Amino acid sequence: MARPDLTFSQTTAQTFFNFARKWLTISSLATVPVTFLVNAPFGRFTPSGDSIFLVDGIKSWILMELVSPIMFTYCFFKSPLSYYRPALPAPISPQAILAACFLIHYANRAIISPLRTPRRSKSHIIVPMSAVGFNLLNGSMMGSYLSSPFARIFLTPDVTFARTSFWVGLLLWAVGFAGNIIHDEILLDIRRKAKVGKGKGKSKTEEDDGKKAKNGEKPSQERPKGEYYGIPQGWLYDYISYPNYFCEWVEWFGFALAASPLPFELPAVITSLPSLLVNPIDFVLALGPVLPAALGGLWQLLLFVLSPAFLQWIVNGINSPTYLWGQTLTPPHIFFMAEVATMFPRAWNGHKWYKTTFKESYPKDRKVVIPWIL
Repeated sequence: MARPDLTFSQTTAQTFFNFARKWLTISSLATVPVTFLVNAPFGRFTPSGDSIFLVDGIKSWILMELVSPIMFTYCFFKSPLSYYRPALPAPISPQAILAACFLIHYANRAIISPLRTPRRSKSHIIVPMSAVGFNLLNGSMMGSYLSSPFARIFLTPDVTFARTSFWVGLLLWAVGFAGNIIHDEILLDIRRKAKVGKGKGKSKTEEDDGKKAKNGEKPSQERPKGEYYGIPQGWLYDYISYPNYFCEWVEWFGFALAASPLPFELPAVITSLPSLLVNPIDFVLALGPVLPAALGGLWQLLLFVLSPAFLQWIVNGINSPTYLWGQTLTPPHIFFMAEVATMFPRAWNGHKWYKTTFKESYPKDRKVVIPWIL
C-alpha cells in the first residue's frame, strides 16, 4: 500500500521541473523576434471577419488563465520536488505569503478583471492554446519551487524576515499589482463609456473631434472598425503607452526578488550601497573602478551577441542536459523574463498602432513601456 506522505518519484519530478525551466526560458526568448514581426491575434490585433478559429475573448481568457493558479495550488500542496511531502507552511510564513501573492494576482487576472470587462475582442484559438501551455508549465514550476526543499531553506522565516530584499520585493509586488489594476481600470472605463450611450463621458480627444465636426473640420483621429479604442489618460498613461505591462513587470520582479536569490552575483559596490550612501565620497571612490569595467563588459556582451559564437552558445544550450542548464535560474526569475520577452514586442507594436491610428492626437512625448526611457 502506498504511503500517503510520499510524493511521486522525486527523480521524475526533478526531470520534469528542469525540462520546464529550460524550455520555457528558451521558447519565451525565441518568440521575441517573431512577435516583433507577427502580432499575437487578439485584442486590437484580432483578425477581421468571421472564422471558426475565433473564440469568445472573455470566456477564453478566463479558461486559459485559470490553468496557472490550479496547477500552482496542486503542486504547492503536493510538493513534487520533496521526497517526503512536508507539512504545509504556517499561514504567516514567507512561503505562504508568496503563495497568497501569486493566487491574489491570478484571482484578479483570471476571474475579477475579465468579469468586469464590458466587452473584449475575439481571440484566435492559437492564443488561448499557447497560453494554456505556458500556464501549465509556469504554474507547475512556481508551485513546485515554493514547496521545494531549496525554497524551504532559502525562505526560512527567521532569516527571510530579516532580509531586506524580501520586504523590498513584497513592496514592489504590491505597488506593481495596484498599478496594474489602476491602469486596467482606465482601459475598462473607456470601454464602459463607449458602451453606455456612446456620447456620455467622452475623452478629451473625442470632445476635440466633436468641436471640429461642428466647425466643419476633419476629426483628428481615425477610429478602428469593430471594437472601440480611445487614447487612455491619467497616471502613468501620461508617460507611457503600456503602464499596465510596466506595472506587471514591477510586480513579478518584486516577487522574484522576495522569493529567490538572484541568478547572478551583484558587484560588491551594489551590495554595500546602503552603507556607501552614508558617505558620498566613499561611494564615488568605490564606483570609480567598477564603472569602466561594467561598460567594457556591456560592450563585450554586445559584440558576443552579434558574433557567430552567440548562435553556437544557443545551440550548445539547447543540446545541453536539462539538469545542467541554467542551474541558478529559478522559476520566479524565469517567469519575470518570460513576461518581459512576450509583452515587450506587443507593447512596441501597440505603441506604433496608437500613433498610426490617432496620428497627431496621440501625445508625441509618450514612451512605449518604461517612463522617460523607452
